[in-house]
Amino acid sequence: MPDKPSVLFVCVHNAGRSQMAAAWLTHLAGDRVEVRSAGSNPGENVNPAAVEAMREVGIDISAEVPKMLTVDAVKESDVCITMGCGDTCPVFPGKRYLDWQLADPAGQGVAAVRPIRDEIRVLVEGLIKEIAPRPQS
Repeated sequence: MPDKPSVLFVCVHNAGRSQMAAAWLTHLAGDRVEVRSAGSNPGENVNPAAVEAMREVGIDISAEVPKMLTVDAVKESDVCITMGCGDTCPVFPGKRYLDWQLADPAGQGVAAVRPIRDEIRVLVEGLIKEIAPRPQS
């Protein structure tokens, strides 16, 4: 793993789970990790319930925009994480691929999105411990 690993979160619409995961990783790891998110069929906007759920924990994703998954995004990432949505990434040697089985927040209210948000945080915290632990002082 390079000094600054790169992670790509992939979900079909890049509007809920992958956006929350990218925001958590950016928030918790800071500049120790390069973060990307994308979707195979991006939605027009980020899920409003995901925006509200993240706002509740002090993270603003309201300005994020769903992005198209590209081969280059996968090539440039050390870890590619699909979000339990059946998406597949192009496979390249030397990349690490994970699939996090998460409920789909699409069409759900904020009450249903909160447990998904919290589950993503736990997964992201574990990922950080593996790929970008805090330097020992």
